[in-house]
Amino acid sequence: MAASRTLSTFRLLPLPTIREIIKLFRLQAVKQLSQNFLLDLRLTDKIVRKAGSLTNAYDYEVGPGPGGITRSILNASVAELLVVEKDSQFIPGLQMLSDAASGKLRIVHGDVLTFKIERAFPESLKRQWEDDLPNVHIIGNLPFSVSTPLIITWLENVSHRNGPFAYGRTQMTFQKEVAERLTASTGSKQRSRLSIMAQYPCDVQHILTIPGQAFIPKPEVDSGVVHFTPLTRPRIGQPFRLVERVVQNAFQFRRKYCHRGLGMLFSEARRLESTGKLLRLADVDPTLRPTQLSVLHFKSLCDAYRKMCDEDPHHFAYNFREELKQKSEKRG
Repeated sequence: MAASRTLSTFRLLPLPTIREIIKLFRLQAVKQLSQNFLLDLRLTDKIVRKAGSLTNAYDYEVGPGPGGITRSILNASVAELLVVEKDSQFIPGLQMLSDAASGKLRIVHGDVLTFKIERAFPESLKRQWEDDLPNVHIIGNLPFSVSTPLIITWLENVSHRNGPFAYGRTQMTFQKEVAERLTASTGSKQRSRLSIMAQYPCDVQHILTIPGQAFIPKPEVDSGVVHFTPLTRPRIGQPFRLVERVVQNAFQFRRKYCHRGLGMLFSEARRLESTGKLLRLADVDPTLRPTQLSVLHFKSLCDAYRKMCDEDPHHFAYNFREELKQKSEKRG
């Protein structure tokens, strides 16, 4: 009990402000990476509160930068915080923060795309998928340069229950410019491939909007904070790669009728016939736009496509770009 009281009353030792850290270490936001610094600790505290209770939790922060959100996470009485930062300019400031955190902060100078988070925390934290959520959280400001591939990687990890989800249904809360795309509803202009890929395996909520003027330098758009909770059972019961293939093709021509992009799943010689069969099996109107397709529509399309691939494995092996390349070489 004494240890629990110690955790719940933890506060960081006195530190320079984030603005002072930026000046002290001459930190610069890299424009090519769309880096922006959030200096207001009241806002970073709010982001962390929106993530839910972090008391005694094990947290994994991506892209800590100068450490604004990092401070708020530590002040939320976590058991341990692991940060992964690729940009070497931020490491000295994070080390100063680690020295003030009484052993609660671990710093990895590395790449989030290759870091093996499933080996980072105690085995005792692992839960069965259908059980209560594990006391493990992902939180942070996703690096712009890797945000979409990182989100897709995590969503595939959800599907395979590995990576950060080897512990169970790990929750994620992060700040991102694409928040509206992640949570966009059927028919919305923001509806995209990312919307479907996020919403079919997870409950996704846009929980907070941070005005652009809160950042230095000020970005062109406001930033959203989204919260992900993996579902015990995904809304589409097909392999991740199959779902990704169907969704990606459907959104290739987002302003045209959906049959146009879905047709790219099939070879040119059989495209018209096979696309018609797919849409009939799925009972989907071929004149719907991709943005008008619900997750339920995609479930039907993925189930129908799986049936067609089981009947003819050549369908899944087909790549329309490879066919175009071969035709171009023949003409050359």
